[in-house]
Amino acid sequence: MKILVTGAAGFIGFHVAKKLIDNGHEVIGLDNINDYYSVELKLDRLLELGVDASDGENYNKLIHSVKYNNFTFVRLELQDRRYLPELFKNNLFEKVVNLAAQAGVRYSLQNPEIYIDSNIVGFANLLECCRRYKVNHLIFASSSSVYGENEKVPFGTDDPVDHPISLYAATKKSNELMAYTYSHLYKLHVTGLRFFTVYGPWGRPDMAMFLFTDAILKKKPIKLFNNGIMERDFTFIDDIVTGILSTIQNGPVEESKYYALYNIGNSEPVKLLRFIEEIEKQTNLTAIKMMLPMQPGDVSRTWADVSAIKQDYNYKPSVSVKDGIRQFLEWYREYYKL
Repeated sequence: MKILVTGAAGFIGFHVAKKLIDNGHEVIGLDNINDYYSVELKLDRLLELGVDASDGENYNKLIHSVKYNNFTFVRLELQDRRYLPELFKNNLFEKVVNLAAQAGVRYSLQNPEIYIDSNIVGFANLLECCRRYKVNHLIFASSSSVYGENEKVPFGTDDPVDHPISLYAATKKSNELMAYTYSHLYKLHVTGLRFFTVYGPWGRPDMAMFLFTDAILKKKPIKLFNNGIMERDFTFIDDIVTGILSTIQNGPVEESKYYALYNIGNSEPVKLLRFIEEIEKQTNLTAIKMMLPMQPGDVSRTWADVSAIKQDYNYKPSVSVKDGIRQFLEWYREYYKL
């Protein structure tokens, strides 16, 4: 298949693109390579795919991989109403996997405009391109953050999510509503995936796994909000990718059902202090813990009900926290030459 993967220089997008390439699909990766976190890390992910995107002048130009003949990259903003439609017109994608977004809960408190531009305007532009150029199936990333302070656990996709507590979460809920509307009006097959705390090699520096490891190895304090009384449904990247690929390769479960929404997580919440203990054990170092109050936009617990995606796509997360941390540490030490 010919597939567009947006956010291809990002953590999840990079892994999804790599797997699709390895499986023989023709993949075009798209990313704006913004500076929300290390641009160098994003460029290094692309180098793993055989693309040198370090030239900042290469906007809107296709760069062919020197490593894979079935991968091409374009540096482009989702909200670009000139070049994004051109990309769709010239390539006629069968599937689109939208993993591009301005990420981060806390960052959205200080930089709201970026989230509106990328996550709302950009997503609307993408939906319109999918409609206009007859994409067979759009798979898009939502987030566990939409559940806000829901007290019922585990979180199910039938639960009400009308009270997001961060702008990031609000944009993700908006994406779900926008996608539903397009699927209903234009018979566009759309599948939304609510991700739960993804971690693993090539992970984001602003996420817990990376922050904890970096602080422990550098003997710096770890900031633990809500005095460390937090639980997260940590999900290893390989399990996430397997779930995404199942929706891509198998398509909608019912041809007549145009919109579907799933949780994709590990379904085994882990206390942050327990997570840190495992990193300490595997590094033979002791974390310096700084207990802090709850931060605006944060939630105390996440826990995914994955029964629907298990039933429809045989999704079975298999990587334990212990093994996931080991794989991340191996990558971290190699990447930073420790």
